Formats: sequence, C-alpha cells, structure tokens
Amino acid sequence: MTTTDTPLDTRAAAADADRIAPAILAIVFGAFLVLGAGFLHSSTIHNAAHDARHALAFPCH
Repeated sequence: MTTTDTPLDTRAAAADADRIAPAILAIVFGAFLVLGAGFLHSSTIHNAAHDARHALAFPCH
C-alpha cells in the first residue's frame, strides 16, 4: 500500500461526511425560511418569505 492509497472505509466515511454537511445546512435553512421567517411578527420579513414561497410555486394558503 502506498501513501496515496486510502482504505475503502476511510473513503466511504469521507464521502458520507461530504453529503451530511450540506444536507444538515439545507434542513436548517429550510426550517428557518418556513418556520422562522414565515411566522415572525415583522410584516416585512413575513411578506418576503410569502412572496418567495409563491415564486417557487409553494402554496402557503
């Protein structure tokens, strides 16, 4: 085994880590948009999220 070879388990773990981080960020960002900005009392933030949901064809009412 040379120094450039990595065990299969190490490569698989690295591939899993590369997929998990963006997935977690997408979930957190999506939860903020739907639950945070969509239900805040500030009408400006609410209207911006509402317009963005309509622009993406996401029904909200």
